[in-house]
Amino acid sequence: MRHFNLLNFQHIIAYALPTLIFMIIFGLALGFRHLQSQDAEERKKKITYRFPEDIEDRDAPFPLCMILIIAGTLIWAFFYILGHGLLGVKI
Repeated sequence: MRHFNLLNFQHIIAYALPTLIFMIIFGLALGFRHLQSQDAEERKKKITYRFPEDIEDRDAPFPLCMILIIAGTLIWAFFYILGHGLLGVKI
């Protein structure tokens, strides 16, 4: 048992909040996958460059949900490290 109950609560929030946000964003992304630009299908099919060994490059759109998930992960990691550094807790 820890001496400070607040530290347990901080760890629960630090683990549960990003997971909850990820689940909400991922669920919304799956629910609204049909909202794409008008030329998305054409960009997925059009080959822009052909590499050796018959590898094809396309200028396909990057899913918005993946941008939000990656950005959220990086922002959370930055503030998690900053928070631990300011509180003087060793990671």
